[in-house]
Amino acid sequence: MTLLAIETSCDETSVAVVRDGRVLASLVSSQIKLHAEYGGVVPELAAREHLRNLLPVAEAALDAAKISRDELDAIAATQGPGLPNALLVGLKAAQAMAFVLRKPFFGINHHEAHLYSPWISGAPPVADFGAFEPNVSLIVSGGHTMLVHVESELKHRVLGATIDDAAGECFDKVAKLIGLPYPGGPEIDRLASQGNAKAYDFPRPMLRDAGDDFSFSGLKTSARYFLRDHPEVLESAKALRDLCASVQAAIVEVLVTKAVRAARRQQVNCITASGGVTCNSALRQELATACRRENLKLRLAERSLCTDNAAMIGVLAERKLAARVEESSLDAEIMPGWALA
Repeated sequence: MTLLAIETSCDETSVAVVRDGRVLASLVSSQIKLHAEYGGVVPELAAREHLRNLLPVAEAALDAAKISRDELDAIAATQGPGLPNALLVGLKAAQAMAFVLRKPFFGINHHEAHLYSPWISGAPPVADFGAFEPNVSLIVSGGHTMLVHVESELKHRVLGATIDDAAGECFDKVAKLIGLPYPGGPEIDRLASQGNAKAYDFPRPMLRDAGDDFSFSGLKTSARYFLRDHPEVLESAKALRDLCASVQAAIVEVLVTKAVRAARRQQVNCITASGGVTCNSALRQELATACRRENLKLRLAERSLCTDNAAMIGVLAERKLAARVEESSLDAEIMPGWALA
């Protein structure tokens, strides 16, 4: 079967073509330069860019996959969560295409798609569900941080989530306090690679809490007060690198510790991680180290599949189609706050 998928939940316009688990094409039109001027994503500008870019990106994806519209067996799009106006562009375009082509349509939960992105790898990317096994999945991005127990394909249960700021939001807001350019998370990662992670002692929120929830607002506030009391740090390149490394170490320790603890509690032998923050080099390294120490398997989403992408939307939709999951209504509306169950 061949499926076209659309992802427009935030500031990247992405279209992918998937056939029998193989990603034939996955294109992304990024808006980073547009939003950098404002230090963050401007929802109305994001929606306008999606309107401008979606059709050209879709046509380019079909051309790259060497697939015609008539060869498509189904259409999928992100239905939520995300920015309402941004979601609306992709969802309604996909529904219109499904209506015109008389093909099944699947509205996909963005977070559920992240659960399966670690099982997509290679060049060209192929979904390796033959290797699938029960796991605890860490989804960590700018808007969300959660732990999910994936018992089997298409069967999962959320163990915990952030009660305030997400890890990615903490990275970005601390970067803004420091004066780093947008997006701030990658900038902190770059500077931290040359810093001393033990230079400054920042709190590890909820690290010793028995549950699986997260909280990063306190760490962000701690960084704000630290900079208020030590403004000289911003005048020293070395101190700035140490600051980035210390903040990053606090976030990473919480994420890794809670993921490993949850895996042990759920008695699974595999941890997966996805979402934009999974691009962070320290997080990838510390997860790998912890899993080796605890004799756990680790599957990390490839960096190109960590951030918003239509490939994971298409792969999940294809699995749902194969499993005979009921298709979505062509009248279905966006679900900006669609929480993963």
